[in-house]
Amino acid sequence: MLRASRPTPERMLRSLWMAAGLVMVVLGIIGLILPMMPGVVFFIGAAFCFARGNPAWEQRLLADRRIGPHLIAWRSRGAISAQGKRAALIMMAIAAALTWWRLGWPWAAVSSAVLVVVALWIATRPE
Repeated sequence: MLRASRPTPERMLRSLWMAAGLVMVVLGIIGLILPMMPGVVFFIGAAFCFARGNPAWEQRLLADRRIGPHLIAWRSRGAISAQGKRAALIMMAIAAALTWWRLGWPWAAVSSAVLVVVALWIATRPE
């Protein structure tokens, strides 16, 4: 007679980390396709989740030839490539302009203030 094993809190937590990592990977792939959505940020989150849920999958992300170097640079030095910074700042400027055009005052002011803070933070990261 087979007895079903009860899920332990540790297994449940690992499953949640895995699910969160998979969602982040999907969002990262979408972000690589859509110009207004960041991609690498979600892969950084996925690596974080996989480190807690399935370290083998984390290693696969780190070993990927396109995404791995960005993840390793972020982990080791908190670095963002010059190309990544440029793309992020340009997209944020476009997003701010579109927000002003579509929403106007005061919503665009709030959105723009957040974008300025994030842009300053991105600009100060090492390359």
